[in-house]
Amino acid sequence: MKQLFSNLLFKVFIAIVLGIVFGLYLPESINRIFATFNAFFGQFLNFAIPLIILGLIMPAISDLGKGAGRMLLITAAIAYGSTIFSGFMSYFTSATIFPSLLSSHVNEVAEITENGKDLEPYFSITIPAVIDVMSALVLAFVIGLGLSYQENSMLKKVVKNFETIIMQVIENVIVPLLPIFILGIFANMAYSGQVYSILSVFLNIIGVIFAMHIFLLLLQYSITGAIVQKNPLRLLGNMMPAYFTALGTQSSAATIPVTLEQAEKNGVSPKIAGFVIPLCATIHLSGSIMKITACTMALMILHGLPYDFGMFAGFIFMLGIAMVAAPGVPGGAIMAAIGLLQSMLGFSEEMIGLMIALYIAMDSFGTACNVTGDGAIALVVDKITKTETAA
Repeated sequence: MKQLFSNLLFKVFIAIVLGIVFGLYLPESINRIFATFNAFFGQFLNFAIPLIILGLIMPAISDLGKGAGRMLLITAAIAYGSTIFSGFMSYFTSATIFPSLLSSHVNEVAEITENGKDLEPYFSITIPAVIDVMSALVLAFVIGLGLSYQENSMLKKVVKNFETIIMQVIENVIVPLLPIFILGIFANMAYSGQVYSILSVFLNIIGVIFAMHIFLLLLQYSITGAIVQKNPLRLLGNMMPAYFTALGTQSSAATIPVTLEQAEKNGVSPKIAGFVIPLCATIHLSGSIMKITACTMALMILHGLPYDFGMFAGFIFMLGIAMVAAPGVPGGAIMAAIGLLQSMLGFSEEMIGLMIALYIAMDSFGTACNVTGDGAIALVVDKITKTETAA
């Protein structure tokens, strides 16, 4: 029971239910308390996002410079390629399905937004960010790349300590308060009359993303099976213990021992598996980018925001890099993506709240997709290494 109540997905589910009940049945004066909290928490998120980008991306990039040479480049290229492919697959699938699937809900939400009323906070506090999101991204890349060429740098130790502080903020402040933030979002939607449309949209989106996630795994292992000349279904079947472990832990890092064991059962040499699997647990996020891209498009369609391929192409390429910094906690990838959603796509505070709720609702399946794909990458890297050795 204690484990259930400590699960973030369970907390978000309870927050959504309570938010709907509070918004429908509690007086406006009570619901305005949650609106006041959301106003403050939203400001704190805006302040923290550039710091999260700096604190997570700088050490992630600097660590990639540790001498693993050609194998590192091969693994990183395949992992990034897989992540970006998943993002574009999600974009084209969503662009084909969502406009017609969500068309009826667009008019409903627009009408309710126009005629409805939102909860006003009792007061609000402005917390300016110390640096804007794009400046933080560029600075993180510059410092991270510079540190990747330095072995014994005092700045690298400072960056590592800063990373520890930022992860403490995420784990001890932001993630624990997210359910209250989401409760406030849904209380406001229930109060304004939007909640039923949003919930039906949630179910439609989750169904489409789950189908894409299964298709992606089948495609990854079909390609891998052709490369290594093994039965793809048997390879995928051997990775199922890692898949189901990730469903339970919601963490790629926590699943590494199982992923390693199953990759070796598929014939990957222990040396290659020991290098590729831990690295891919950090840099291969095909399941995560699929969810974020699909949810992003759905919310943009729902709120009538314009979008095109060029806008999403830039977003996907940047997201594939930014998520490398995602910490090994539930919801880490979406924390790394919030800055891009705001700066590149113009997401509002309400849309960020919905995005977080949608992402966390499917976090286990995205993580499971990530770690299962790690096994496919390990097989390909093992094949390339053996071929080069033989030559």
